[in-house]
Amino acid sequence: MKAQIQHLLSHFPDIFTALGIMLGGLLLGLVLKYAVFSVLRAFGRRENSTLARSVAQHLSLASAWFFPVLAISLLLPLVPLPPRPFEVLRRLVEVVLVLTFAWGLIKTVDVLQDLVRQRYRLESADNLRVRKLFTQLQFVKKLAVSLIAFVAVGLVLMSFETVRRLGTGLLTSAGIASVIVGFAAQRSISNLLAGFQIAFTQPIRIDDVLVVEGEWGRVEEITFTYVVLSIWDERRLVLPLNYFIEKPFQNWTRTSARLTGAVHLQTDYTVPVEAVRTELRRILEAHPLWDQRVGVLHVTDAKERTLELRALVSAANAGDVWELRCAVREQLIGFLQREHPGSLPHTRVLLPEAAAGGPH
Repeated sequence: MKAQIQHLLSHFPDIFTALGIMLGGLLLGLVLKYAVFSVLRAFGRRENSTLARSVAQHLSLASAWFFPVLAISLLLPLVPLPPRPFEVLRRLVEVVLVLTFAWGLIKTVDVLQDLVRQRYRLESADNLRVRKLFTQLQFVKKLAVSLIAFVAVGLVLMSFETVRRLGTGLLTSAGIASVIVGFAAQRSISNLLAGFQIAFTQPIRIDDVLVVEGEWGRVEEITFTYVVLSIWDERRLVLPLNYFIEKPFQNWTRTSARLTGAVHLQTDYTVPVEAVRTELRRILEAHPLWDQRVGVLHVTDAKERTLELRALVSAANAGDVWELRCAVREQLIGFLQREHPGSLPHTRVLLPEAAAGGPH
């Protein structure tokens, strides 16, 4: 016991030296991180640089870990420890260095996304090309993050001898395991393949307007396994990716955001169609949402008691065409009430005495 205590005391100077070197590396890394990001923030404010601001925003926290660990790893050969403790310390520093580097790479993907979003604006009027790009960007980002995390965890695990031996043994049963996993994850794999197909053939894109399961909404998010549809009343409809490969749905913005909408009116047979057509033209020319492509009125049906009029109007996107349809419907009904009240639908009753010419 006394010999062990003496042995421990004899290594106290080495332990203090090791702690001093590690603390020095920690402080050096923090100072380096602070200096680099101070320069980046100053440059971003002065030059209005999106890249500098994005790097400072996304990589600041990851760098606060990576730089100190990197400095410690560079100073590690100076640490005066016995071989066994030194090997444990070296392995620990390597693991943390790999994980923090992977964290920085994942945040670098966010920086690249910011640069793309700065260059291409989703809020622009004609954003078809941008929506195509963003759909692919979102899927590629998730794939890149997953690959970085997978490789980082693999490198950490393979740095341990026990795990390497276990991995060699597992390779012998990989064939059987792959079959079992394939059957167990059949739907997940099919969803992943559907994700690739959607990202690059693009039957749907980010911000597309869809009608799915009787619901109208916009594509808010596309993940590896499902699609989130933002419904007009702020609900969210979540559907698996396979749905958009296997089932029919309406895409109102597949090739263009422009749309044509219909307004149906039920009127009496005495309605002056030409006067209503003239009024429709006046309404459309005065309305800011009409894009001047389509503005026509047709008699589309003659029913037993009413005449059906259909007005076709067009606008730049689904939201505008909805507002325009509501305005046209409201103003046409007001026009008939005001100018031709007899043209509104009503029921006629012919009494037998009146039909025979008798008293009413």
